Amino acid sequence: MPKAAGPSRSHPATLSDVARLAGVSIATASKALNGRSQVRAETRERVIEAAERLSFRPNQLARGLLVGKSGTVGLLTSDLEGRFSIPILMGAEDAFGAGEVAVFLCDARGDAIREQHHVRALLGRRVDGLIVVGSRTDPRPSLGRELPVPVVYAYAPSDDPADLSIVPDSVDAGRIAVEHLLACGRTRIAHITGDPGYLAAQERARGVKSALADAGLALVGEPRFGAWSEGWGRAATALLLDQYPQVDGVLCGNDQIARGVMDVLRERGQRVPEDVSVMGFDDWQVLTAGSRPPLTSVDMNLEQVGRAAAHALFTAIGGVRRSGIETLPCRVVIRGSTAPLS
Repeated sequence: MPKAAGPSRSHPATLSDVARLAGVSIATASKALNGRSQVRAETRERVIEAAERLSFRPNQLARGLLVGKSGTVGLLTSDLEGRFSIPILMGAEDAFGAGEVAVFLCDARGDAIREQHHVRALLGRRVDGLIVVGSRTDPRPSLGRELPVPVVYAYAPSDDPADLSIVPDSVDAGRIAVEHLLACGRTRIAHITGDPGYLAAQERARGVKSALADAGLALVGEPRFGAWSEGWGRAATALLLDQYPQVDGVLCGNDQIARGVMDVLRERGQRVPEDVSVMGFDDWQVLTAGSRPPLTSVDMNLEQVGRAAAHALFTAIGGVRRSGIETLPCRVVIRGSTAPLS
């Protein structure tokens, strides 16, 4: 079958070219590349694939939007050492484009006074906009409505509904994780997770219960909240097996917990995944690839969160501002720790 014609070499690919190749409207292509939640996951993937085939870069739009501007943006984080902020920052920087938009990166280290200092410094450099990246998904204080430039919040939503926040869909993440375990034939599923003070832990647990209820099932016991650690995974699993020895699936709040769960299952003579399927969260490859067997985990698509935040900022700089909380889908990365019942 002949390939769809791409743009000529005399000019770069346009959004219209991307929409035509993906078989969607220009408006849909724009929404997909901006990470808007109204676009179905399959459509978004098709648009992104078309953009890659045509070497279309969203920052081509940014160059147009930034005409007459400083061509600089600020990235403000509270946790540069964090597991979650780095992928978001990488995704945002990818969208900004190497050398075409200057990025000022500031780490507030979780200090509100330091954060305000960085905001003033960035505004003093006449940045055209700000992306504020949180270290957890709990709402954070807004920088306020009086700033002279647009602001987009990533991962940690603003507590002001007038702001725009881009976050992973934690409720749906819990749901798709359980749906995977159900597809493996698991019906006696337990949930061992982390600190109940984290919104992500509560939202994932809500998605877990909802998916099981839709299947006519109930969770084995209540969600077991604790620490985000292997030690908690081991302790919780020992208690779980003492009370419910017939459990055949365990969904964990993160990959560290899952490692602890698999340790105790192995010590108790339970095979993973033949007897018990185990899943983690975060898809931290240092842990998932080093597990035995390799760990199935939920990837929160954090780089996509960063890219979507950057695209939304470009749009706001161009004069079209959005508000509210927009969620992006997560995905299950299947490895050896889950498998259908034999």
